[in-house]
Amino acid sequence: MAYGQTGTGKTYTLGRLGDEDTSARGIMVRAMEDILANISPETDSISVSFLQLYMESIQDLLNPANDNISIVEDQKTGDVSLPGATVCEIRDQQSFIQLLRLGEAHRIAANTKLNTESSRSHALLMVNIGSEGHMLEEAKSINLSLSALGKCINALAENSPHVPVRDSKLTRLLKDSFGGTSRTSLVVTIGPSPRHRAETASTIMFGQRAMKVENMLKIKEEFDYKSLAKRLEMEIDKLMTENERQLKVYENEIERIRLEAQKRVAEAEGNYVEALEEEKTKCQMDYMESIKRLEEKWTINQQKHAINAEINNGAGNEKVAELKRLLQDEVCLRKAAEDEIQKIKNQLYRFSKMELAGRNSDGFSIHQVLEEESCQKKKLEEEVRVLRSLLAQISIEAHQFRSYPDGSNSANPLLGLDSLEPLNQMRSRDCNNGERASITNLHEQDVGYGFLSYHYHFRLSSCFCIHLPLDITVGLQKILSLLQSEDANVRTHAVKVVANLAAEEGNQEKIVEAGGLTSLLMLLRTYDDETIHRIAAGAIANLAMNEANQELIMAQGGICQLAMTATDAEDPQTLRMVAGAIANLCGNDKLQMRLRSEGGMKALLGMVRCRHPDVLSQVARGIANFAKCESRASSQVTGSRHGRSLLIDDGALPWIVQNANSEASLIRRHVELALCHLAQHEVNAKDMISRGALWELVRISRDCSRADIRALARRTLTSSSTFQSELRRLRIEV
Repeated sequence: MAYGQTGTGKTYTLGRLGDEDTSARGIMVRAMEDILANISPETDSISVSFLQLYMESIQDLLNPANDNISIVEDQKTGDVSLPGATVCEIRDQQSFIQLLRLGEAHRIAANTKLNTESSRSHALLMVNIGSEGHMLEEAKSINLSLSALGKCINALAENSPHVPVRDSKLTRLLKDSFGGTSRTSLVVTIGPSPRHRAETASTIMFGQRAMKVENMLKIKEEFDYKSLAKRLEMEIDKLMTENERQLKVYENEIERIRLEAQKRVAEAEGNYVEALEEEKTKCQMDYMESIKRLEEKWTINQQKHAINAEINNGAGNEKVAELKRLLQDEVCLRKAAEDEIQKIKNQLYRFSKMELAGRNSDGFSIHQVLEEESCQKKKLEEEVRVLRSLLAQISIEAHQFRSYPDGSNSANPLLGLDSLEPLNQMRSRDCNNGERASITNLHEQDVGYGFLSYHYHFRLSSCFCIHLPLDITVGLQKILSLLQSEDANVRTHAVKVVANLAAEEGNQEKIVEAGGLTSLLMLLRTYDDETIHRIAAGAIANLAMNEANQELIMAQGGICQLAMTATDAEDPQTLRMVAGAIANLCGNDKLQMRLRSEGGMKALLGMVRCRHPDVLSQVARGIANFAKCESRASSQVTGSRHGRSLLIDDGALPWIVQNANSEASLIRRHVELALCHLAQHEVNAKDMISRGALWELVRISRDCSRADIRALARRTLTSSSTFQSELRRLRIEV
């Protein structure tokens, strides 16, 4: 069926013969050619009828004298037929084309404004193949039959219970073609001229309605069960033979693979036996050499131990005596503090009794005195607690000194005897707490990645204090040894001290040289404590601010460990520390590929699940650092990156675009920088346009609060030919 406005190509599509050019043949010629190619001339027969419907009258195009053919409908089956139509048998394609040429010569045509040879009737070609069914190629109606056909299509599309097929001979004739058992194809043709916009829209709407009509195909076929059974038996035999052949091939292939595998296993076993023998010999030699070196070291250490014991014997006795004296002083101070507390309790009782008895004009002053005494009581209780702690520590030290007279004191490195020697030089640090800066911020935030300074001091008297300042040059090894303590509190305080020291740039090199970085990574691997993870990650983040330390972190598997910590952590502050460490590593050009291959970038992008603004700001900072390194590498002549950004490959661009206008200023600023750096590489332009990043770049070039970012965005937009082409298409000026 062909439907459309006059002059849009219905006749051209269906009925063109293609005498000069075979590629211009219409559907009727091509369909008949396909039919003839798929039938057997000895058993099948083909006959055609060529008709036209003109002014509600069916005329025979093969016999013009037969101009009023009646329609007959079978009451039982509902099939429609035209017994009065001329039926011509077809044997080849040439005879069919001659019939079409004859029928086209008898068609009624007229000259219109749209077409010099406009067909004024509806042509129908009916092809009958044998006894297996029939196929009709109908044309769509015009004039009166057009409205009838449209009503039928609408009724079928809306599942109406009544379809008015009897309103027109054309619809009666095509009853089996829409909603029946025929396999019907509809070709909708439209004209290219804008003057026919209304007709074009009407034609397309008709096609949309016709697409909703469903035909139910019914195959009418008579089976010869004997011949069918014979064919099936032959097919079964053929399949069994093929199956046996394939099975034999499969068994032969398995045997070949088995023999080859046995051969390879034998070769591998021979090679491994030789390699194991060589490795065994080498290990034995190394073992003997190690034993020899250890014996030599043991002999040297024994000699040094004997010399140190003689030197420290005299000094040890003096230290023990001094410790005993300090212990007696502390006992006296404790007794005095207890007497003072009892005195305060008695005074409190007297004042309370006086207030209850009189409540005179001095009540306010008594109340004030009570408050002062209460504060003094709290101070004294705190003093007692500190004294008890120091007493216990001194007792431990005395016991350890008796156990280790040579001064090694390996039981508690933090409180070794060496820390008590410079008593005359120590003074209280209460007056200069502000002299030492807190942990250096990783970037512009109110709270950095460092931790508050921890000063371990124990008050001995009102005149002086013993401080354990955790000097980098003296006690760092002792602090690091406490990271492996079985006591969780000791371990936590020790890692806090290391993190505090790592915040100062001058200490970082010494911490790394002393093995502090290795110890921090060990904490992340060994313990599941969230506090340990948070503090250790913060210390690593501070160390990662140094380029040399960044390479050490990568070499010691720090990226994989940080990635695993990020995967397991749920605390936003822990994620913030890990994200900050990875963000610092993202700023190193040399580490970009390893960051991605070892899961660092995947972990960084995965932390957006937290949605905490502090975490997101660190993720945005890492993305900005990574994009900056990529843009720097792409701008160099010998740069190793020439493809599109790894951030785009990892799917980070949608998140970047989504947060380019975030309410949080830190997130927005880093994301804006990342977009500008990504846009500097021309190969990223198409992906950025398709993801909506171009609009954000235009906004940044106009509305960004920072002038340098605005200038970078404008420079990027004007230097990219792809962006310029898209901006011209959208008529946007930068």
